[in-house]
Amino acid sequence: MKIGVLTDAETASGYRMAGLEAVVAAPEEAALRLVEMIQSNQYALVAVDQRLLSDPNKAAERAMRGRSAPVLLSLPNLLDTFSGGGDAKAYMRRLVRETIGFDIKL
Repeated sequence: MKIGVLTDAETASGYRMAGLEAVVAAPEEAALRLVEMIQSNQYALVAVDQRLLSDPNKAAERAMRGRSAPVLLSLPNLLDTFSGGGDAKAYMRRLVRETIGFDIKL
């Protein structure tokens, strides 16, 4: 299973360079793309850009019924978060650790 990120076109290349699969969506289609990612059964974790969906769990509530995967993680847009500098990798590791309870190698 993979880690996927639902994000905007500007941020997607950064996630791809980090080795993650990025799915690009506009805000009006983000909920549909998230449901598609869930139903594909390819992802163990799906991180969702908060500018696209502020509450991915609510947006995907019906699609997640009876499923234990993927884990949904809402995160701030990296361009906004790190425009003034900062360690993006450490930030992502901390978010994942808090969400699923252990570290993963990025």
